[in-house]
Amino acid sequence: MIAVECTISFLEQSGLFNAGRGANRQLDGVQRMDASIMEGARLKAGAVASIEGIVHPITAARLVMEDTNHVLLAGPPATRFAQHYQLEPLPRMRSPRRSSGRSRRAAGAAAQMMRLYRAMLKSKRTQKGQHGTVGAVALDQSGTVAAGASTGGIDSMLPGRVGDSPLIGCGVYADNQSGAVSMTGIGEGIIRLAIAKTICDRLAMGKSPAVAAQQVLRMLVSRIRGSAGALVLSPDGRFAVRHVTPHMAAGWWNGTGRPTVRGQFP
Repeated sequence: MIAVECTISFLEQSGLFNAGRGANRQLDGVQRMDASIMEGARLKAGAVASIEGIVHPITAARLVMEDTNHVLLAGPPATRFAQHYQLEPLPRMRSPRRSSGRSRRAAGAAAQMMRLYRAMLKSKRTQKGQHGTVGAVALDQSGTVAAGASTGGIDSMLPGRVGDSPLIGCGVYADNQSGAVSMTGIGEGIIRLAIAKTICDRLAMGKSPAVAAQQVLRMLVSRIRGSAGALVLSPDGRFAVRHVTPHMAAGWWNGTGRPTVRGQFP
């Protein structure tokens, strides 16, 4: 689990991915981020949704798992929880000066936002947007699997939108009796088929990581025309990286030699 958190933290810190420093902004200009982490020995999990103002949502998720009896914290309370632990803050953007008539303009701004949202959904550019959720799966020497994910969401999000990444069983799942899965892609489709748990269920039935991922991703495409990629790891160390998108940047390391990194996988 430490490897999962550290790997994701590094990607959040870099600002090069849609997580942490590089997180997308929702249509009101605010970065609201989601993350989760799970370990397979005791099925412990922690998650945060719509958290603001911190660099490492994955660490906040781990603290939810370890220091509370809960699984998921959301919104401003999740942000205050992270601030209580003094997690690294994101640099603040300058706020526009308040002016008279603010409340009167709020309704107009909301309507304008909805019009913008609908227009962007209709555009081809939105449909081809980049979605850079970061995730990791790992297996330790004791045989425990773990999985995690962190994201800034997708393009053209309404304020308050939450994707699959903080939902256990959708974006992330880990169980020593089946395996570990971390998802990336369009969260709305991943949620509707609970993809991470569905893949793990197929691992438990004896399917290999490659076959389990391929079968469920094909179902995602055929049933709801979804778009996603998966990191899948079995308790015996077999793994697969599969996607139904043109590209998926991913890599692996077995503890020796140099890591392998590619942008496409079969």
